[in-house]
Amino acid sequence: MNRESLIPDRASGIGALAVVCVLGAGTVSGSAAQDPGARAKEAYARAQTFETEGNHPAALALLWEAAGLAPADPDIQDRLGEALERIGALDAAIEAYRAALAGRPDVPKASNHLILALVKAGKGPEAVARAQTLVAAAPTDPERVFTLGLAQSEQDFTAAIDTFRRVLRLAPRHALARYNLALVLKRADRQAEAIDELQRAIAIEPRPEAQYTLGVIYWQQGDLDRAVTALGAAIAAEPQYADAHVTLGAVLKGKRDWDGAVASLRKATALRPELPAARYTLAQVLELKGDARGARAERAEAERLRERGDREQEAGVWTAVGTQKLDAGDAAGAVDCFRRATAIVETYAPAHYQMGRALLRLGRRDASDAAFSRARQLNPSLVPPGG
Repeated sequence: MNRESLIPDRASGIGALAVVCVLGAGTVSGSAAQDPGARAKEAYARAQTFETEGNHPAALALLWEAAGLAPADPDIQDRLGEALERIGALDAAIEAYRAALAGRPDVPKASNHLILALVKAGKGPEAVARAQTLVAAAPTDPERVFTLGLAQSEQDFTAAIDTFRRVLRLAPRHALARYNLALVLKRADRQAEAIDELQRAIAIEPRPEAQYTLGVIYWQQGDLDRAVTALGAAIAAEPQYADAHVTLGAVLKGKRDWDGAVASLRKATALRPELPAARYTLAQVLELKGDARGARAERAEAERLRERGDREQEAGVWTAVGTQKLDAGDAAGAVDCFRRATAIVETYAPAHYQMGRALLRLGRRDASDAAFSRARQLNPSLVPPGG
């Protein structure tokens, strides 16, 4: 997620492949088939543990299983939506959020998730309409008005600015409203006003993303010294903030501080080894330092990471589409999708796991066992259903 904005940029066109994904009956084996509710709770609990540990592929596989076993459970569907959103399967995520709301219409979290996912998927008018309905029911609730502002921020800068200012009239110390107001002002090329709002937001709550955005604006204005100060404050508040290290490296490159830039960029690559942007910038700095060999190595690695990220996103989307087919009763069609996913990235463990489910549904036990075995070889947390 781009830390400058609470609404990430719209996902790539690959996400459009992930059409409706309301999950139906899952695959279980043994005694678990007699108690799907207990099996769903167990899978959901394990998924939460894996998410806490950062093992998102294993968590996603278990959330798919839990949602198949308990399709009306709003908590499971909402968590599944978040996991699908993480891999760029926005349409599938939206349907999971809709399922969560169908199970419990009064849950603000699922409603907010749906609205923001609609924005990211390019369905802004529906997002705004939903947010306006919520505000109409409670016009003095600053959180509902805030959500409306987020929905509007990708559609209508003027309306979003007015809405965030309305939030601040209701709750003057709403730091996130002030921060997002600054973001919209920045996008509207009203930089001086954006800086003022960021400074006010930081005075209320010194959030690292506010410091980061302030640093980015100073950098864009050519005020490199202030940019370094603001980005340094962001890093001091959150030392693991990889994007801030990357941007600081770029600013120091502009100041011709090659050693400082290299140090910041290497810190970013240590924190986020999969991040190609840091390596591209590092390659430029090394080239300027006269280290042509090091620059070539970093540029090659950056390109490899970019291509791998694109392939993994596409594999994730095909896996989401395959799961939709599986839970709609089309196990053969699901296997085809999972094979497409593993052809793109053979090491994508969730695709092997879901293929095991589909092959088991088709009665192909040996092939199913092989798929589950490969999934667990790639990610030991992926235990076969009933295992």
